[in-house]
Amino acid sequence: MGNDFSKKIAELDEFINSLPDLTGKLIVVLHKAQDIIGYLPEEVQSHIAHRLDIPASKVFGVVTFYSFFNTKPKGKFKINVCMGTACFVRGSQEILEEFEKLLEIKNGETTKDKLFSLDSLRCVGACGLAPVVMVNGKVYGRVTVKDADAIIEEHLAMGGDGDE
Repeated sequence: MGNDFSKKIAELDEFINSLPDLTGKLIVVLHKAQDIIGYLPEEVQSHIAHRLDIPASKVFGVVTFYSFFNTKPKGKFKINVCMGTACFVRGSQEILEEFEKLLEIKNGETTKDKLFSLDSLRCVGACGLAPVVMVNGKVYGRVTVKDADAIIEEHLAMGGDGDE
């Protein structure tokens, strides 16, 4: 995975070394690893298991149980469409399908250029703004199918390197 990957593992190790006690710190370490690396490939999970002196199967179990952990790289812009009841009854399924069509990917996938990932969420807690779409934490409320293209264009205009 290269020199950049080695630097990220070193940064993770520095974080682990800064913890006064490693007992019960698996989720904290997994979050930090995902922040640093962007996702949790098998080799990172194994490294964490070794560093925390716990079975790799336990790390894998936690990573696969919680939906906020990713085992595959996500796009720079993470589009999340709320599928909670309020959003669903106001058309979020159609909005999700429009994003799938425009990005040429399915729910849970990432575009080939690694710019966009598309996922659905159960509820983002903004029911009064339904239907809701979030991109990298930015909330778009009362979204319509027609808004999907504008949301994509807004992020393309950032040139693919406009971290928010």
